Amino acid sequence: MIHGAVVMVWLVLCAAQDVRQRLLDNRLTLGVALLAMIYLFWTGTTWLGASTGQGLLAFFLALLLTLPGYAVGRLGAGDVKLLAALALVSDAKYLLWSFVGAAVANLVWLILAPTLWPHMNQHLKKHVGYLAPGVSKKQPFAPFLLVGFSVAWFWIH
Repeated sequence: MIHGAVVMVWLVLCAAQDVRQRLLDNRLTLGVALLAMIYLFWTGTTWLGASTGQGLLAFFLALLLTLPGYAVGRLGAGDVKLLAALALVSDAKYLLWSFVGAAVANLVWLILAPTLWPHMNQHLKKHVGYLAPGVSKKQPFAPFLLVGFSVAWFWIH
């Protein structure tokens, strides 16, 4: 249970940085990926308890899911590293459900944002400016991945 909470805190930090700066710091992505790999090979399990094989399968699935989006300019390098790090701390089931949840959350936001944005508090708008409708063709990915992982963690756990 505590391991999932630590992953949630990490994703909250990533999401906060992504909506404010449209940037994911390498210490948050590559740092966690490195720690996850060390933990994976040291203990033989991922942080959330999956086997080494399941963790590595999730890692390759993460690359398979994100590199095409990066190649066409829909995902940034930080997004690719974020999903790869999430794969190394979890397994394919968490990764896939998180990714699907992120896609659904992004779609819901794209539909609701034009209606909700004018009614939001100015202070909040200032802090989450990159989520504004029409600001960019590339929405921040980390907040939606946080939503997807939260739903997956609640559902699977």
